[in-house]
Amino acid sequence: MSEHFLGKHLGTPSFSPTREPVLRVTPGAGDRITFETDDLAYAQMEEFGDLAKVTATINPVTGPVYVEGAEPGDVLAVTIHAIDVAEQGWSVSIPGAGALSEVMGPEFFVRRVPVRDGRVQLTDTLDCAAAPMIGCLGVAPAAVDGSTVMPTYPTGGNMDLTDAKVGSTVYLPVQVPGALLSVGDLHAVMARAESTFVAIEIAGTATLSVDLVKGRTIRGPQVDTGDEWVCVGLGDPVQDSIVMAYESLYTLMVEQHGWSREDAYVVLSALGHTELGGPTGSSDPDPLHPFRAVGAVTLARLAKDVLLSGGR
Repeated sequence: MSEHFLGKHLGTPSFSPTREPVLRVTPGAGDRITFETDDLAYAQMEEFGDLAKVTATINPVTGPVYVEGAEPGDVLAVTIHAIDVAEQGWSVSIPGAGALSEVMGPEFFVRRVPVRDGRVQLTDTLDCAAAPMIGCLGVAPAAVDGSTVMPTYPTGGNMDLTDAKVGSTVYLPVQVPGALLSVGDLHAVMARAESTFVAIEIAGTATLSVDLVKGRTIRGPQVDTGDEWVCVGLGDPVQDSIVMAYESLYTLMVEQHGWSREDAYVVLSALGHTELGGPTGSSDPDPLHPFRAVGAVTLARLAKDVLLSGGR
């Protein structure tokens, strides 16, 4: 087992299928890869109060990492071992972004948020437990340079899932040789679905390992949290994302865990839950409104003990 450190100077503005890898690793060897991330864009938002003056990349991703033997049609399994964050994060209202953009108005709002001893100081009188997670985690899509802002892609990207936390394994469909894994956009804590489009953004490091599942096809990202299995659905309108999420979970039950079609149907109707995923949508946004999502992300969830109980 080897340890690798990828500094934030290796941050890039996209999940690109043509970018040269900064590291090559062998899947399943247990190598630990630490990705350092950067929050300079939020410091500039505080300094300038004008998005047009921000020169730093929003959500830069560090990488990419080439995984030996990964080929289109495989699945990359990324296990999150540690997330260490800085002592200060940011809460930011970007004009036009998120569900509260109308009520917040056209001015920037930026608050520095202290993070100490596992607590996040949200206001002068209220703190909460830190729950670090990774916002941007993905491999390169085959046909485009994948945005680190929006949308979410079948290969991952800016997913903003609270489930991308320590102890989870994220499964991503490989579309290009080597997969080209990149990581960025850490959060000290984030409410599910990130309604404001910005959580408690923070710099730090995330330490991961990778493995490879050969010849297994998945339609979009999946997450094993240890307690639940989560399938990501993408689509426009939102109903299409719901169908994809449920179909992915159904396929996992039947094809990977030996459930009968009928049993899987009945169990999902009783115990399979869905919710909106991150705020980034499933399609490219209108360039005139780059923070307004098009399409939807839906998460379908099933308790892990249920998933593992039905094989025949």
